Amino acid sequence: FNTISNIPGILFALIGLINALRQRFEKRFSVLHISNMILSIGSMLYHATLQRVQQQGDETPMVWEMLLYFYILYSPDWHYRSTMPTFLFFYGVGFAIAHALIRFEIGFKVHYIILCLLCIPRMYKYYIYTKDNYAKRLAKLYIATLFLGSICWLMDRVLCKEISHWYFNPQGHALWHVFMSFNSYFANTFLMFCRAEQRRWDPKIVHFFGVFPYVKIQKPKSQ
Repeated sequence: FNTISNIPGILFALIGLINALRQRFEKRFSVLHISNMILSIGSMLYHATLQRVQQQGDETPMVWEMLLYFYILYSPDWHYRSTMPTFLFFYGVGFAIAHALIRFEIGFKVHYIILCLLCIPRMYKYYIYTKDNYAKRLAKLYIATLFLGSICWLMDRVLCKEISHWYFNPQGHALWHVFMSFNSYFANTFLMFCRAEQRRWDPKIVHFFGVFPYVKIQKPKSQ
């Protein structure tokens, strides 16, 4: 269950990548969707093998992905544009080397949570400045799926022994993967909308078959 529950993450990232390429979004979003895909594949390999090397392939991309979110969120207002990607690149390489040499336990989780918290202020700023109700709904779905996924992960973590004796195991960790697949897609789509607004590409949230949201833009002819 923990292995196959990563499949939605790969599919959603593929959909986001196709949309980013088809509408010629900036390369950062293509890299972001590919990062989501790599993260899901790494998680599949780890849960299928439970080996230390595969665990590295699961946890290191998690940090790299958060560094990429940090860049996308903060780079539009960063005056020294070359310094941020350079710093984040070397930070990511340094973490990968340290994580390969030292086995982090609680330290990894604390580090990851800190990176997530650093993204919240800018994400909130984007939310309050966004007027489009459909885009705001994406941000709310992002929070809702993060909350529900975290509850599933926490319950599975804390009550693992008790739940294993139930007649039906709800597979909380697998549900965490599924909720986070939706969470990443909602976050990426919301950020694509906000970036398109900054570039004045007249973005709109439209729904495939009236259900699945994605960003549709209209670039000026000069672009």
